[in-house]
Amino acid sequence: MCGIALIVSGIRIDTSSLPFDSTTATPTRKSEKLLFSLDDLKEALRRRGPDSFGAKKVLLQLLGQNGVSSFTVEEDGDAADGAIETAKLHFFGATLQLRGINPLVQPLTDASGNVLVYNGEIFGGLHLASDCNDAEFLLQTLGECCSCGSCATDRCVECGKSSIAGVLSAIKGPWAIIYWQDSSRTLWFGRDAFGRRSLLVHWPTVDDSTFLLSSVSPVSPVQQASEYEDHNGIGCLSYWEELPCGIYSVHVDASKTSGYLVGEVKIHEYTNSMLNELIKWERISVEPSSEDLHTFCHKLSLGQHAKHQPSSEAVPNKTGSIQPAIPMPAHILLNALKESVLRRTSMYTVYQAVISGIRQEKFFPVAILFSGGLDSMILAALLDKCMDPSYEIDLLNVSFDGQLAPDRKSAKAGLNELRRVAPSRKWRLVEIDADLSDLVFETSHVMSLINPANTYMDLNIGIALWLAAGGDGWVSDANTYDNDGNHVRIKYKSNAKILLVGSGADEQCAGYGRHRTSYRRGSWLGLHEEMRLDMQRIWRRNLGRDDRCIADNGKEVMLKVDKKSVWTYPLLINFFFSFSFLFCFYFSFRLDFHSWMRML
Repeated sequence: MCGIALIVSGIRIDTSSLPFDSTTATPTRKSEKLLFSLDDLKEALRRRGPDSFGAKKVLLQLLGQNGVSSFTVEEDGDAADGAIETAKLHFFGATLQLRGINPLVQPLTDASGNVLVYNGEIFGGLHLASDCNDAEFLLQTLGECCSCGSCATDRCVECGKSSIAGVLSAIKGPWAIIYWQDSSRTLWFGRDAFGRRSLLVHWPTVDDSTFLLSSVSPVSPVQQASEYEDHNGIGCLSYWEELPCGIYSVHVDASKTSGYLVGEVKIHEYTNSMLNELIKWERISVEPSSEDLHTFCHKLSLGQHAKHQPSSEAVPNKTGSIQPAIPMPAHILLNALKESVLRRTSMYTVYQAVISGIRQEKFFPVAILFSGGLDSMILAALLDKCMDPSYEIDLLNVSFDGQLAPDRKSAKAGLNELRRVAPSRKWRLVEIDADLSDLVFETSHVMSLINPANTYMDLNIGIALWLAAGGDGWVSDANTYDNDGNHVRIKYKSNAKILLVGSGADEQCAGYGRHRTSYRRGSWLGLHEEMRLDMQRIWRRNLGRDDRCIADNGKEVMLKVDKKSVWTYPLLINFFFSFSFLFCFYFSFRLDFHSWMRML
């Protein structure tokens, strides 16, 4: 995970062409003075990227009718020959490096004057070697792109070069980017189609012309308690907002009517048609037929019968051959999930393993945010099949009610089941205990992380994620007992850099109670509309917030639904079938977890 930011001053930014409201709350001042210090911003970014930090400036000079010149300098540098800049683009980059074999410091620059800060991963779409760093590869690829800025396809029809929008649309994996293309004097920025990496924006206003982008909101000296007293008792700091998913550009030029630098924000469509279909979240079929319902009821009765058999691992068909009890659509989805976990865990470990070898440390690459529920149990099963058996796996469990919390009880039950079906793996349940009434400093800190989210639910989820990602808890010593015969707990801190999280599964698979309400009120169409709304706003309500809370601990978050095929497959089959196989998926998983593990 990385922390990236940009502060733009001296350019009159026009946002009138954006298809959404880009007006922040109007400040009372008329200046470019920040609400926070640069040191606060740098510290917030460093927590996300503990391996390295850097800053660079692009200084722009207005040359009258001759246009604009630019200079890229170090943070404390000045323009050439002592000239005074008209405008400034201040880039910041903090890096948690998980790929490549050589240390990396952002922002990255090339011989053409291009500047890149990148927070993301490339798991496909663009072809890079397993030991290659994503950001370095992306800088090289973007440097070969067309500079006309008007290409609406993968390649420019005039010069034949790739377009920047085409390159970004091709990336398979989560990403957020800020890129300066020097040849065209164009600033590019954006997020992937579901907003899996945070990027906040402060749009310029009449009274405040500063334009800012940042992975996270730094703690501001003006954030007093009184500011949190309005909405739900938490408040709404409207200086920042989530940048809507998309690819944006600002071409900087000299104004023809005044002595200013100006730039209009334009939004570009993803050139990948599949991404555009995903954004619409339309299914090929919503309403089930009477035949569909009859087929499902028949399969359900067979499942209930299998429940009382010695094993549901396999059932004979009419020819006498043995067929897996897992429904075929569920099996396809399971394989897509497994491929996603395998590809990501294998690529992530290269750089950190090298560093661990240098430091003579034992390397634990991956941990799971673990409740013992269906999502986290599936993740644990998948991870067990994808990682070398010598690696231990940390299961991070947060409780605000000690051993009595339902999630703690289900986590312990899940741990026992994992040990039963995968005895060669060392599973470590990390019990992270907290009392909300004692978390005064932590609450204040998490408030800045969830910003611009601002409800009690956001705060409670944010605190739980932040504590879990910290990995600071207790583990039971299997060989030591106290006077009551219980295992003695010893202090432990997980050093895993990659965290697997089930975020997005409830939205995609109708896991909330309101989904049941939507079905009762509007049948299948009502449920479909509710789920589509969930998926189209998940970038604003969930994923950006979760990214900020987890990454603040210098950890990389990997979502269960991080692979495009995992997002798309349920849309490509009948809506009713998607729920029938998900039901069977859940039913057969709970019925015989051991059989599921053998199927992986």
